Amino acid sequence: MEKYYPEGILFDKPENQKSIRSIEEIINAEKTGKILEAYASVCDKEHNLIVDLPCIKGVIPRNEGAFGIDDGSTKDVALISRVNKPVCFKVMSINTDSQGNPVSVNLSRRAAQMECFENYICSLDAGDIIDAVVTHIEQFGCFVDIGCGIPSLIPVDAISVSRISNPSDRFYISQKIRVIVKDVDKQRKYPRVNLTHKELLGTWNENAELFNVGETVAGIVRSVESYGIFVELTPNLAGLAELREGVTAGQQAGVYIKAIIPDKMKVKLIITDVFDGQSRNKDIKYFVNGEHIDYWRYTPDGAGKMIETEFIQK
Repeated sequence: MEKYYPEGILFDKPENQKSIRSIEEIINAEKTGKILEAYASVCDKEHNLIVDLPCIKGVIPRNEGAFGIDDGSTKDVALISRVNKPVCFKVMSINTDSQGNPVSVNLSRRAAQMECFENYICSLDAGDIIDAVVTHIEQFGCFVDIGCGIPSLIPVDAISVSRISNPSDRFYISQKIRVIVKDVDKQRKYPRVNLTHKELLGTWNENAELFNVGETVAGIVRSVESYGIFVELTPNLAGLAELREGVTAGQQAGVYIKAIIPDKMKVKLIITDVFDGQSRNKDIKYFVNGEHIDYWRYTPDGAGKMIETEFIQK
């Protein structure tokens, strides 16, 4: 399968840099249909994107800015939001002056996206693990680019087992992540890919094995209940601490690990310290290194509550 990257990843690759720096390479890209990438510097009043090519002026006409712009299924904000960001494109034609000298090139982001759809998106199956880049965060979920600017959504409850109030608790804009295809709705004009993420973050056992009884470790307070305080130790593991006055959700915490109980999926904690402050953006630890999974079970053997995901290809 040909590789199609989320926008921003192709830009710095040597082959792409070579291809956008000379008229000869631009002409060759037109002939071969190669997908290139460069920064959009301006979105003009007609919502055409001006692309910053080192050797010539590049223009992506509004209707070529994204699939769905022509029929209204994609809003123009999708174009405006690309300013000062990389955009992928195919070279469609070269404009010349009266002496035949190249003066500008017509580009199409839509054509690149359609190729990505036909050769990549439509071939994805449930359980495939793919690259993505975080593009937008809402209360209900996180939008990511899964190739050539094509968007998909990770619902907030599919981001991790440990509950979060907002996807920004876990992700940041332009972050490169891995995601799993939950399913692909191929009945639509443009197939919609539904994603999940939590299955990459390890089972209960895999996360619990990172800790030992008697240790004092860092955590994040996720919720305060009448019966105790939930503290996140990893994105897929939270423990319950005894109540303590003045603790609020979102605070950083130091916690003493009192007990780890696999058959009940419980980690008992004692809070030693809490303070306000932003957590450090840590690299995400993924426990799955392959390109596909069919089944994932979070629950340890012998535990009563079953948490699992089966990826069924349609």
